[in-house]
Amino acid sequence: MDPVSALDEPLKKLLGGATAKVMAEHLDLRTVGDLLHHYPRRYEERGRLTALADLPLDEHVTVVAQVADARIMVFNNGRGKRLEVTITDGSGRLQLVFFGNGIHKPHKDLLPGRRAMFAGKVTVFNRKTQLAHPTYQLLEAEDADEATEAVDAFAGRLLPLYPACKQIDSWRIAKAVDAVLPSAQDATDPLPPALREGRGFVPLPEALLKIHRPRTRADVEDARQRLKWDEAFVLQVALARRRHAETQLPAVARRPAPGGLLDAFDAKLPFTLTDGQLKVSGEIFDDLATEHPMHRLLQGEVGSGKTMVALRAMLAVVDTGGQAALLAPTEVLAQQHHRSITEMMGELAEGGMLGGSDQGTRVVLLTGSMGVPARRRALLDLVSGEAGIVIGTHALIEDKVRFHDLGLVVVDEQHRFGVEQRDALRSKGDRPPHLLVMTATPIPRTVAMTVFGDLETSVLDQLPAGRSPIATHVVPAKDKPHFLSRAWERVREEVGKGHQAYVVCPRIGDAAESGGESAPAEGAKSVRGAKGGGGKPAADDAEKRPPLAVLEVAEQLAEGALAGLRVEVLHGRMSPEDKDDVMRRFTAGEVDVLVATTVIEVGVNVPNATAMVIMDADRFGVSQLHQLRGRVGRGSAPGLCLLVSEAHEASPARARLAAVAATLDGFELSRIDLEQRREGDVLGQAQSGVRSSLRVLTVIDDEEVIAAAREEAVAVVAADPELAHLPELRTALDALLDKDREEYLDKG
Repeated sequence: MDPVSALDEPLKKLLGGATAKVMAEHLDLRTVGDLLHHYPRRYEERGRLTALADLPLDEHVTVVAQVADARIMVFNNGRGKRLEVTITDGSGRLQLVFFGNGIHKPHKDLLPGRRAMFAGKVTVFNRKTQLAHPTYQLLEAEDADEATEAVDAFAGRLLPLYPACKQIDSWRIAKAVDAVLPSAQDATDPLPPALREGRGFVPLPEALLKIHRPRTRADVEDARQRLKWDEAFVLQVALARRRHAETQLPAVARRPAPGGLLDAFDAKLPFTLTDGQLKVSGEIFDDLATEHPMHRLLQGEVGSGKTMVALRAMLAVVDTGGQAALLAPTEVLAQQHHRSITEMMGELAEGGMLGGSDQGTRVVLLTGSMGVPARRRALLDLVSGEAGIVIGTHALIEDKVRFHDLGLVVVDEQHRFGVEQRDALRSKGDRPPHLLVMTATPIPRTVAMTVFGDLETSVLDQLPAGRSPIATHVVPAKDKPHFLSRAWERVREEVGKGHQAYVVCPRIGDAAESGGESAPAEGAKSVRGAKGGGGKPAADDAEKRPPLAVLEVAEQLAEGALAGLRVEVLHGRMSPEDKDDVMRRFTAGEVDVLVATTVIEVGVNVPNATAMVIMDADRFGVSQLHQLRGRVGRGSAPGLCLLVSEAHEASPARARLAAVAATLDGFELSRIDLEQRREGDVLGQAQSGVRSSLRVLTVIDDEEVIAAAREEAVAVVAADPELAHLPELRTALDALLDKDREEYLDKG
């Protein structure tokens, strides 16, 4: 059998249709190779049993224990029977219950003194923890050969426990692995021999054998080190090939002309650029000057001046006769960018218009909801080349939009776009335009090397002069209602000093319910705070009630704690004109308090806003809270961010909020965020829409492995871009990059 087909064999050939169907449907395991790469989650050691004392409720568990007692109980006047089995592991006892016809086999098998593995869902009945109808596997056998085998498998070795599901238990997976393990000998080894030997790794068949059937903990460690490298290296080779292919594409070199638009803009800046901005601009200008498309990720702290860096790159391209497009994820953000860029440029943004500068260009906005005449004018400006800069939403991607000479695409907040959208815009240039991706969500280095591994990275970590520090505090609304009252007083104090405030809520709410009594009562109590509304809610109200809503909170504040202040709302259900109107009035200082959803999360820039109160803050992620907080403290007055939560003091949610309050370092917070989500989200469905390819590599803990694998991958690809001399690596690459993943990596 050739090496490829052994691992590509469908599981149903070896395991039978029923088992194969369950594995495919519930674990996404379809081939021998899939199952060989379904590694144990942990290992049990003989004598070191799972503590029955700390079983989590309502979770599917696997335990190893000894039968202490088994008895048949009769109920319902003798018409019903149940088997009650008590098992123990020294730390605690657990009851197993079997009913009806299901009692006969366990009654015969589960005799006192017998040891077995049991799996089932932990529930409570009559104040006792129990497993109802668990599946089990005895760890002793009747016949001598089997007994020796079972003892051998169990005594000297570690017992693998696999990621399982309700439909198939860990040991049924283990039996299936036994059936396919001989095929591990045919596994194609992706690591080049020189790399494998140089780093002292065991061969792949041996690694697979050791991870599934280890004799010692050292076997597990050997296998994991080797398999981590496979994952990191194959992924980094894919990314290195992508980067190499990009360098082969033709692009127009864009070298800014001295005395042009960029110089005129720099000359009228009322402040000096930070060293960080100058350094990153230099990296971008170097890329723009080459005849291959730039692919750069610009990440920076909230408020580090990324827009300024991007604008200077756009002006440099306009200087060469090209056009630049800025793609924003929402209309609010596109309008905000358009407003701030035209303000920063002044008469330079009015090229060809009365009062405009001779050196200027035209800056146009294009969004889906624009009226027909304005849209027609914008499209004409683009195709004629009158407009050097266009700022828009996904409306820029539509077929009708044509450019005169698209030289640079800037994508703001990449994670909010489908990758296809970014590509569609890039395909509008005659030759691929240069690409700059901006993100305000700081990304740990390892994630940048994996998720954005096809982009070169620039980091802005220095805040511009004049930015103020932001003080952040957690407001425990349930334990200490007077803290919430004080929060609203602080908002009043800020407004009294001539400043403005945001109040952020997780949802919009229903216009129909906002006027009546149907608004969530607990929510009303927690918001009114200063109005003294109501008694203390019950302990679990925060979990039971829906998240607080903009419409209700705004009404309650306007009538209660913030009565007399100018309170307005902003949310996604409003028309674009209304949103723009509210943002204009807030920016102009005509609104004191803006009650909003997360539409204000990125890019909104109102230097006079100094306070933010985030309601139900525990309903937001760490990075999102950091983004929101970045809307205040953008001027010379210090910022204040209050995280209101009814979560219990000892809960993980409160720990998350405490982490946000403790630091303003977005990179540190992104690491915390990643540790809490683990990396299933990083390369998995959140990013790519397909199952994560990582099994043993963890993006958080294996930074050194990923960095070293990247170096090796770059060297391999530089020497042999087509991998002509490494057929095994090509095969592994094809397996990793099924079509969906390849397209995802291709588009970043």
